[in-house]
Amino acid sequence: MSRIGKLPIGIPSGVTAEIDGQQVRVKGPRGEASIVLVNEVVGKMVDDGIKVEPIDESQRSRAMWGLSRTLVSNIVVGVSEGFTKTLQINGVGYRAQLQGKTLQLLLGFSHDVNYAIPDDVKIDCPSPTEIIVSGNDKQRVGQIAAEIRRYRPPEPFKGKGVKYKDEYIFRKEGKKK
Repeated sequence: MSRIGKLPIGIPSGVTAEIDGQQVRVKGPRGEASIVLVNEVVGKMVDDGIKVEPIDESQRSRAMWGLSRTLVSNIVVGVSEGFTKTLQINGVGYRAQLQGKTLQLLLGFSHDVNYAIPDDVKIDCPSPTEIIVSGNDKQRVGQIAAEIRRYRPPEPFKGKGVKYKDEYIFRKEGKKK
């Protein structure tokens, strides 16, 4: 039994959801999103939200049960609240700034790194050492944050680089004489 799959997905106020066969469509204040459920599960509207159930007791349908429930929950949260990832930049001279639809990163290279901002996410730089990536799609926000982090991941000796706000960097001791 999936412990996550058993939970119904609550629909917040201001959000409407409809199920048409295997397709779940959700509309909210931040836009609209849809997902097509796999054939091993079925979605149903209940009085307290959306419920996802497996069609049989096979291994695959039980595996897809919790995954499908979480994916539907993510689109409901995305159209109502949205998702954010915060990145921090550590290092002398390392900084970021927005220039129109481009994020310009100075990360200690001989050149600037220019990252073109996609239309489906919003990037904000409240300070030169902080980047906030936000959007409606959890996977897309995480992917964009990972691509920015990949330019200069944090190194273990001084912690210089781009890291997630809540990330812990395991530090190593330097060479001894």
